[in-house]
Amino acid sequence: MSTPSPTRIAAALPAEYRARLTDIAREVGFPAGTRLFNEGGHAGRFWIVRSGTVGLDVHVPGRQAAVIESLGSGELVGWSWLFPPHTWHFGAEAMSPVRAHEFDAATVRTMMEADPRFGAAMWRWVAQVLAHRLVSARVRLLDLYAPHGSGSSL
Repeated sequence: MSTPSPTRIAAALPAEYRARLTDIAREVGFPAGTRLFNEGGHAGRFWIVRSGTVGLDVHVPGRQAAVIESLGSGELVGWSWLFPPHTWHFGAEAMSPVRAHEFDAATVRTMMEADPRFGAAMWRWVAQVLAHRLVSARVRLLDLYAPHGSGSSL
């Protein structure tokens, strides 16, 4: 049996904090092909996928956007809402029909400030997600654009 990924909410946050988030969530759905956000746009909300798949992509000048990761059930879509100036660093698109919990970023940041333990747990989770996403982006971009055999042994 495999260990749940620390980037999934169930493995990252205690039940009490997951419940606090669920209490303020809005259930949303996106048809396949819907853009959730684009690089450079205002990051005023974020999502936790309930079902379906969301592709994270990065703009590549002169080419089609490169999908760097696919996110599924229990995964966080969007971390830029936590870091000023709250601007998206990637883009995201529903790759299949998606059902998700949507959160207002300002509300969650206020909750984090009001309860330092909740805030610390959220920061840890988002940091784990961020570290994972940066590694995934690096690996994917090397796969797509580096000459064969040029990858590092990291």
